[in-house]
Amino acid sequence: MHGFHEVFIQILLLLAVSVSVIAIAKLLKEPDSIALVLVGLVLGMTELPLIEEAERYITQSEVFQATIISLFLPILLGDATLKLPFHELFQRKKTVLGLAFVGTFISALAIGSAAYFLLGLPLAVAFTFAALMSATDPISVLSIFKSLGVPKKMTTVMEGESLFNDGIAVVLFTIASVYLLSYIEMGWAGLGSGLLLFLKFALGGALIGLVLGYIFSQIIRIFDDYPLEIAFSALLFFGSYFIAEHFHTSGVIAVVVGGFMFGDYGAKIGMSEETKTNINSFWDTITLLANALIFLMVGLEIRNIDLAGNWGYIVSAIAIVLVGRTLAVYIGTGWVKELTSKERILINWGGLKGSLSVALALSLPMDFSGRDQVLLLTFSVVLFSLIVQGLTLKPLIKKLNLTEPQK
Repeated sequence: MHGFHEVFIQILLLLAVSVSVIAIAKLLKEPDSIALVLVGLVLGMTELPLIEEAERYITQSEVFQATIISLFLPILLGDATLKLPFHELFQRKKTVLGLAFVGTFISALAIGSAAYFLLGLPLAVAFTFAALMSATDPISVLSIFKSLGVPKKMTTVMEGESLFNDGIAVVLFTIASVYLLSYIEMGWAGLGSGLLLFLKFALGGALIGLVLGYIFSQIIRIFDDYPLEIAFSALLFFGSYFIAEHFHTSGVIAVVVGGFMFGDYGAKIGMSEETKTNINSFWDTITLLANALIFLMVGLEIRNIDLAGNWGYIVSAIAIVLVGRTLAVYIGTGWVKELTSKERILINWGGLKGSLSVALALSLPMDFSGRDQVLLLTFSVVLFSLIVQGLTLKPLIKKLNLTEPQK
């Protein structure tokens, strides 16, 4: 009991720091996720006993890894599906599908091949890293878009891409880190097995999400009681994730599909305006707390990374990821007529890496060969992405003149 009490105090301390940073960032009208990473970096390089203890417990324990993946992921994904109306996503389907499906595979293939041939990483390690780097995190990007009045079209594309490519990246990560070597030994038969496994993960997860989303949409027709309907939404997000994982399919894809079904179809047939307002407010708050901890932890983790002597390695990895992203955007959307060249530039530079990449890297088993290399490169790229790309997005948007006139 005493141990739990200490852990609770440590998490509360980090939460207090995180919320304070967010409050200051909002006053300064800066993206709070970037502010959290920067504060985490400063705290990570200082010797504050309480912070050190909290950071050591959370980043070095399996509890943190389980919490990040099993608790935060359904929250972040579920909230995003409620916020993004499906009809808006459908309008941009060509761009979103091009980026999320074609782009994610191109990115993973390009980064994995370059990491193997140029960085000399073992094959499984190279493609595990590539899968992590194929997921985008739109949190910082969307807050910048919102503050500058970037057209709705762009926010829909960025958020839609992230939701779907997160699901695909997690499936690719699982295949690369667990099954890749055994499939390579099988030759062409292994390629077929890999494709079948991918389809099982993706389609199985989508089917579970679809069924549960439909069931919960029907349940909320019976009630007009927003606290109860919020509880049902939580049951849907966590239930679809854990049921899908139990059946060895993609929990991420299950949450995304279930959330879309519930937020679009369920909202039309079973939610009053009061419920819609309250359900969004509830998940806004929970997501804020989840992101606050994740982004602060990204900065704090710096003390566990041996940067000295690895600079050439890190710079090469960053360059590889940036090239992979560029190939993904231009090949994945090359056939789409609705994007201008300026919009492609913004989508390319706005493909930031964030909490999901970090969470997945930390979830690698301690005995995974190459875990330290993956952590070093993932954290380095995420820090570059959030700080350098994140802080240059505003000037880029203004330079490209991609803002709507203020009303």
